[in-house]
This record gives sequence, structure tokens and C-alpha cells, in this order.
Amino acid sequence: MANIIVLDGGMGRELLRMGAPFRQPEWSALALIEASEFVTRAHQGFVDAGADVITTNSYALVPFHLGESLWAADAKRLATLAGKLAREVADAAPREVAVAGSIPPVFGSYRPDLFDAARAPELYAPLVTALAPFVDLWLCETQSSIEEALSAIESVLETDQPVWVSFTLRETVNSDTITSDAGAPRLRSGETVRDAVIAVVEAGVDAVLFNCSQPEYMNSAIEVARELVGDDLIAVGAYANAFPPQRTDAAANEDLMTLRLDLTPAGYLAFAKQWLDRGVTIVGGCCGIGPDHIGAIAHECKTAGHD
Repeated sequence: MANIIVLDGGMGRELLRMGAPFRQPEWSALALIEASEFVTRAHQGFVDAGADVITTNSYALVPFHLGESLWAADAKRLATLAGKLAREVADAAPREVAVAGSIPPVFGSYRPDLFDAARAPELYAPLVTALAPFVDLWLCETQSSIEEALSAIESVLETDQPVWVSFTLRETVNSDTITSDAGAPRLRSGETVRDAVIAVVEAGVDAVLFNCSQPEYMNSAIEVARELVGDDLIAVGAYANAFPPQRTDAAANEDLMTLRLDLTPAGYLAFAKQWLDRGVTIVGGCCGIGPDHIGAIAHECKTAGHD
């Protein structure tokens, strides 16, 4: 396997680990508002670890996190800053590093029930306009339904940059135990991964990924995607989180969850190797996955001849 693209890890929890200003509901946006040097340092840490792509710190620049007033007054300026900081780090790197513009679920993570198709374009607009001069590609991430994903894709299709879309997966939780992912993998909306992949491929994306779900749930989704797209159509990727099992009505970032102790860099790498064996060509990390984890993946890709 060759030409593996290594993504960065989770910005929010990395900022928290570094001691950046951090609280709910602003999440990772607070560092942009109060101490943007931490965002630069976080990007640099992932580049130093071996990431080929760093993602703009724009995930929380929506009313769900900022509140309506601050979003209306400052979302575009903050998104411009997020794009600028990532671009500066990428341009200063000693090797080629791309910048992905994060297009988040604009009504909250894991909440397909809150998605409002009529209002969504209004919320995407300041992000797309502000980030476009700085990014090499778009990453519509943590999408919980087909409708949500298609709306996000539509918001960026008129730009010149490639479009990647990433779905978050339904997890079956029994108490504190992660259960088998047997059966047809599904989005958090309940729609099948098969239907989701078919829909976004028809919409013209350049890559389909799975993120912000436990690593145990990635294999079956990857297998479905790879079966549908084959070897040459579009890329398939995965970047899981380090959260413990969650109830089905949980919303991402509604509280500060603890992280799994078993997902050390070596523990996470073991899952990443499974994804690579199933044909992914894009691999990285989401919430709780830091530079040490990304460094382990980058080292594996180099030593195993994947890059």
C-alpha cells in the first residue's frame, strides 16, 4: 500500500492538554478568542509528529458553541484567524503540509434531529468565505445524517478545492462495554453507511471518511465504503476518537468526557493498522488523539513502506 495521507488529531482536547483557555460551550473556539498562540502551537505539534494535513480550528465557530450573538458578530473574523494560523504553520513546514478547512455539523455534533436545512446555508457561509483563501481542501466532518452531509458538501462545491466528507457512526453501548459492530454499519441518524456513501459519491466528493466514533466501529464502515468505491474512484479514510462508550442520546462536547486509558499511541496504532489493512489511504485521529498518537501512525507508515 502506498501514498497514505496522515491527518492530525483532535484540536479541542489537545488545546486543553496544553493549558489553553478552554470551557463549555465555546470548546476549541475559546483559544481563538483569548489566546490564539495555543492554536499555532497545537498545529505545530501535529506537523512535528508527522501529519500531512492539519485542520483549521473552525469546528466550534457555530451558534451551538458561540451563542447566536457572538456568532453573528465575530464568526467570520474568527474563521479568518483559524485559516490564517493553520496556513502559516503549513507554509513554514520543511515538507509539504496541506490545510483542511473544517466544516462542522452546524447545529451540534451527533444531533441529526436538530438539523435545519433551511438555515444551514446561513451558518456555513461565514466559514466558507473566510477559510477559502487559506485551505487546500474542505473537510465536512462529523456528519450524522445524509441530509446534513449533502448540505455541507453543497456549501463548498463551488470552490476550487477538493471536498472530503466524514461521517460519525452509531455505536451500540451496553453499560460501559463496547459491543460488537456486527451488522450493517449506520450513521447516528440510523441511515446505513452504504446509502450514505452512495449519496456523497454521487454528490461529487473526493474522499469519504469516518470520524468521531470509537475505533472498534471503523472496520465495518471502511469495508462497506471500499466495496462501493473500489480502488480508483475516491479515497477512504478513518480518524476515531478516544471517548468511552456513550449512550445513544449523547451529544458530543455536551460535557468534558474522560478519555479511554487503553488508547495509548500503541493501542490506537493497532486499530489504525486494521484500517490500513482494509485499504484506507487517509488516517488520523479525532477527539483525544494527540501528537504522540499521530507520530506513531506516521512512523508506521514510513517504516512499513506506506508513504
